[in-house]
Amino acid sequence: MPENNTTNPAYTKALNNLIEKFAELPGIGRKTAERLAFHVLKSDKAEAMELARAVSDVKTKIKQCRVCCSYSEEDVCPICQDPSRDKSTVCVVEQPKDLISLEKTGICKWTYHVLGGHIAPLEGIEPEDLTIDKLISRIRQGEIRELVMATNPTVEGDATSLYVTSLLRDSSIRITRLARGLPAGSSIEFSNNSILSDAILGRDEIE
Repeated sequence: MPENNTTNPAYTKALNNLIEKFAELPGIGRKTAERLAFHVLKSDKAEAMELARAVSDVKTKIKQCRVCCSYSEEDVCPICQDPSRDKSTVCVVEQPKDLISLEKTGICKWTYHVLGGHIAPLEGIEPEDLTIDKLISRIRQGEIRELVMATNPTVEGDATSLYVTSLLRDSSIRITRLARGLPAGSSIEFSNNSILSDAILGRDEIE
């Protein structure tokens, strides 16, 4: 059978290529990709170049904060640099998107540590694939007094939280987790501010 080709012969090669690239983005179907491509085509050159520059900047300027492993354009991100932040309390999240969601509540005064995912052996993700070693190194520096486990309330998130906790059983650090107002199987990224605020304020210790 001939290969299924979704390109439209009525479009130019450049336009087809742009549509294909938009269609590869999460949540973007073919029709939406076409609308986006035509929007870029119809916009003036300066606007299109600004879009291209913004995409380029994301890939060339953003790196990993050497302290918390979140996104940053500097060696140390603004949150880690902020002198008003409580450096003795570190909230552990799976992804930078989770950090952003927690920050939107406006009540977090702590700092963070981004693991870069969760432990999932069936997906080939082991503890050494995450930034757990960097977290342990931060703890050994002696400044951290409380670790708030804010992994997602999923099987993988809970397993990751328990693994990190097991590494610190003999330490004097207080380890807490967000209150279970978050529905099981949900994601911090998509939870509203009210639910997250309640989960933060109602956090309890991990036994």
